[in-house]
Amino acid sequence: MALAQGVAAAVVLARLSRGRRRRPPLEPREGAPGSVSVVVPARDEEHRIGPCLRALRADPAVAEVIVVDDGSRDRTAGVAAGLGARVLPGAPLPEGWVGKQWALRQGVEAARRETVVTLDADARPRPGLVGALAALLDDHDLVTVGPRFVCDGVAEQALHASFLATLVYRFGPVGPVSPPPPHRVLANGQCMAFRRTAMRTADGFARVRGHLTDDVALARTLARDRWRVAFLDAGGLLEVDMHASAAEVWREWGRSLPLADVTGPAGRAADLAVVWLTAALPVARLALGRPTRLDLGLLAVRGLLTVALRSGYARPGPGLALSPLLDVATAVRLTQATVRPVRTWRGRAYPRGRASPALTRPARPAPPARTAGR
Repeated sequence: MALAQGVAAAVVLARLSRGRRRRPPLEPREGAPGSVSVVVPARDEEHRIGPCLRALRADPAVAEVIVVDDGSRDRTAGVAAGLGARVLPGAPLPEGWVGKQWALRQGVEAARRETVVTLDADARPRPGLVGALAALLDDHDLVTVGPRFVCDGVAEQALHASFLATLVYRFGPVGPVSPPPPHRVLANGQCMAFRRTAMRTADGFARVRGHLTDDVALARTLARDRWRVAFLDAGGLLEVDMHASAAEVWREWGRSLPLADVTGPAGRAADLAVVWLTAALPVARLALGRPTRLDLGLLAVRGLLTVALRSGYARPGPGLALSPLLDVATAVRLTQATVRPVRTWRGRAYPRGRASPALTRPARPAPPARTAGR
């Protein structure tokens, strides 16, 4: 056990050390007026979509906002239309598709501009975000960004930060200078940017149509095609209010964080081992009054990470400081979701089956064509 924990600790420290060389957070930029189409997939979002659409309406770089109403059972479509969005009623969901990918594919087909930004309905963009994303497409083919999270209660923030810490332990900080290998690429589907023609040619959303972890599946698939994929920090330009309570964080984010449908069995086992040995075990031993020196060292690392995570929250509070106390519970939840993945989302249940061929398809012979003025 001591040897395994030592190896896991070395792996985590190596990943955390990348934070010294990561790319700086995005700065606001003015985009060319009317140059970007924004696609917002929405299902039952009438109470959360307003701030997103109001912010986009005020951005001169945004030519149009397309809200794809994915079979909402509330007033999402009416609210979106009232805020100036072009509402596209989603077509019936085809067999084998997850709703979000189907909505995004329809939105991209309807877009009138070559530069496309997609945003979740609970995202709150700030001035300069769209322009910054558009500028990054001069050097990248797919850009996703990490936001600042809005957590309203102490328990919600504590649990959320504990989950977030496991992502850093498994993949390192956002914005690495050197891109990871395709099978370790991480992405955030809450905000993406790409060129419409390239995405249609790759048919990216169709290739990951059956994945619930759609963002990571898309990024890894396209990275295998030699797309230049970037995952950067946009905390100063984007906030996201993902969940309404700690119970929802436990149920929904805990469901997706294991990345069960995009990671092979060996990779999932290795990720769980890292979380248990370096995050959960030190806390458990401390609670029992029997921490080792390595446990104490890992607890100190966890404390430093907690400080670093403050920049990831719109209103960091006491929940952030309390988050290490939940690391054992978080490890239990990740294990549960890894062993028994849940395939339900927003009132829909998706059948289990073979993962779509996206993640095993051989790389294409060339990356997207790049032309001047694209």
